[in-house]
Amino acid sequence: MRIGELAERAGTTTRTLRYYEARGLLTARRTGNGYRAYGEEELRLVRQIRLLQDFGFELEDTRPFVECLRAGHPDGASCPASLEVYRRKLAELDDCLARLGAVREQVAGQLARAELMVASVDAEPRCELTEHQMNHEG
Repeated sequence: MRIGELAERAGTTTRTLRYYEARGLLTARRTGNGYRAYGEEELRLVRQIRLLQDFGFELEDTRPFVECLRAGHPDGASCPASLEVYRRKLAELDDCLARLGAVREQVAGQLARAELMVASVDAEPRCELTEHQMNHEG
C-alpha cells in the first residue's frame, strides 16, 4: 500500500508517517518509481505507536514496542524493554495522580471554608436598619 492508504487506514497523516520514518520507527520499501510502499506489518506498527501516544506515551517511548513487534513478537508489549516503559509510565501516572489528589484536597478545603463564610454571611441580617429604627421613621 502507498503512504496515503497507510495514513488513512491508520487514522493519521502522511506527514506523521514521514516523521515516524525520519525517526527510524517506520521503514518504507521503495517501488521502482520511487514511491513508498508499506505492508500490513507497518500498519500494525503505526497502530501500536498511535495507541501508545493516545495513552500519553512520548514518541520515543514507543520505540521498544516497535522493536518488539519487528522482532516477530505477536504483541509489542511482550519484550523486557516494553515492560520497563510500561512500569516507568505507570510510576509517572501514580505520581501525577498523587499530585492531583493533593491539589484536590486543597481545593476542597478552600471550597469548604468559602461555603462556611457564605453561610455565616447569609445568617446575618441583610438590612442594616434595625426594627427600632424602622419604627421611629414611620
